[in-house]
Amino acid sequence: MDFFQEQEGKPELESLVVGGVELKKGSRVLLWPRGGRDIMDLALAGKAAFVESIEQDYEDRVYLAVTLEDDPGRELGQDRSTLGHRFFFSPEEVVPLDLEGADES
Repeated sequence: MDFFQEQEGKPELESLVVGGVELKKGSRVLLWPRGGRDIMDLALAGKAAFVESIEQDYEDRVYLAVTLEDDPGRELGQDRSTLGHRFFFSPEEVVPLDLEGADES
């Protein structure tokens, strides 16, 4: 469970629907940060990533914690042992790449 969720007693989010596609841990997404983000976030634009968790902050904003698909240190982000290998994006800043589970309507 994430630190923020633990402190607030919030249940861990298992999934989230973005663009009609259910995202959960292991889902692949394309990163598309909004303008006004820092240079690191902008440098990640267009990169494929895996969702590692879905987290909420103290103001109930939802973020996807992701690791980059082509990061050779990706496992460091997965086990949360090293800073810099997990990145946080809002649901509006990702595009689902796995269309399994997409709404067909």
